[in-house]
Amino acid sequence: MAQAIILMGVSGSGKTTVGRLLAEELGWPFYDADDFHPPANVERMRHGIALTDEDREPWLARLARLIADALANDQSLVLACSALKAAYRAQLEPRGAPPAAVRFVYLHIPMEVAAARIKDRPGHYMPAALVPSQFAALEEPAEALVIDATQTPEAIVAQIRRALAG
Repeated sequence: MAQAIILMGVSGSGKTTVGRLLAEELGWPFYDADDFHPPANVERMRHGIALTDEDREPWLARLARLIADALANDQSLVLACSALKAAYRAQLEPRGAPPAAVRFVYLHIPMEVAAARIKDRPGHYMPAALVPSQFAALEEPAEALVIDATQTPEAIVAQIRRALAG
């Protein structure tokens, strides 16, 4: 059965790094939700303006289509996506998808660690100044596998693989 594993959490939690490594180990394609933002969203974030639910709507719709199309074609994938709110996560799950077709992995990290990582990340449009808005918007998931994201990427991937295999 095809499966979509969505690595979720605030900016700086390691979604992209862990996602790439996990996808490589599984032999699945990797997608970064940041690549699906409309240019207007990228510019807002680049200027330190937090996105609204309305700003996120077309972005979430594109991601939902990506997941639905992959599952409909019996293709698995790994997606790095903040998915901060329960409503966003619900939108990403295709209607009628089998149980466990979409699995959320929440990369949990303290705010100060996320801010430090963002500050030291070159070439990304998300400024460290927006980290507090990410935590303010975050609705911690009850339905996700929760992983301590202060570990090494390799340790995180090993933990995810063990948990999802069982």
